[in-house]
Amino acid sequence: MVGVDIVQNRRIEEAIDRFGEKFLRRVFTEKELEYCTSQRNKVPCLAARWACKEAVLKAFYQEFGVLLRFKEIEVLGNSGQPARVLIRREGIEEVLKGREILVSISHERDYSVAVALIR
Repeated sequence: MVGVDIVQNRRIEEAIDRFGEKFLRRVFTEKELEYCTSQRNKVPCLAARWACKEAVLKAFYQEFGVLLRFKEIEVLGNSGQPARVLIRREGIEEVLKGREILVSISHERDYSVAVALIR
């Protein structure tokens, strides 16, 4: 199953400006925040993770009928390396039953995009 999402980086920047830490802590894990805030420009990094979480949510729901929360999806990776996703929900291993979630994320000045594949 495939999920895809695109987000305008400005939209994430506006959410940060409007809701600040409350927004960041509701959506992103500590590791995601540490990584993105260490970047020269944190907004595209956070927007790419938002898009990735949305893509995973869509693919996961279509494949398993399970609706995940943003904080249950952790997008990990380092610049120049493929991103990987961890699902942080008790009992989820049973749902996945040895399957894997592959993701690809990208961003440029105005937009961030992500694709998730469950195989």
